[in-house]
Amino acid sequence: MPVFDLFSIGHSSIAADSFVAMLKRAGVDMIADVRSVPHSRRHPWFSKTTLEASLKNSAIAYAPMGDALGGRPRDETLYREGIADYEAMARAPLYQAGLGRLIEFAMRSRVCVMCAEREPLDCHRCLLVARSLAERGMTIGHILHDGTIEPHAATEQRLLALYDEACDLFAPGQPALIAAAYRRRASDVAFRQKAPTSGSAADKR
Repeated sequence: MPVFDLFSIGHSSIAADSFVAMLKRAGVDMIADVRSVPHSRRHPWFSKTTLEASLKNSAIAYAPMGDALGGRPRDETLYREGIADYEAMARAPLYQAGLGRLIEFAMRSRVCVMCAEREPLDCHRCLLVARSLAERGMTIGHILHDGTIEPHAATEQRLLALYDEACDLFAPGQPALIAAAYRRRASDVAFRQKAPTSGSAADKR
């Protein structure tokens, strides 16, 4: 199995014991929770307090990092036409500081970045966080729900295939194609602000 500096996983609807087992198989001993809202009404075992206790029982540390590395920024300048702008977010000082902390954790623990979406290409943990880590020379493995671990480079190839862009990741000029594919995917799946409701009771007063 390839050696990874960090892992990523999306909890989706997986059972709590299966989730922990997947982490254990990968040797994970710390979860970095990058959900902006670390709660789940549909799957309450993934809400922060319950999850943290469950992980502690399995000797897995828990670090909430959604304030700095979440996909729903509070800063209005980090949205473009109401859609979270991952490229702007990656340059923000708060995000940069959070990424630095994450890398420090990874130097002393087997860290797995966790969000909710099952598919890495549907989630900012891949399109934003893993991309930033890869740009810093770190290797990331995405833990999939069939038990396999997909190297981030292979995930990028799937990203390119989504937009019919077949290329050699290391060929000259290809970074521009990859950046464009990231931009298109982020536009498709990034968090969208709710449009203001017109005709509210307050408007009629």
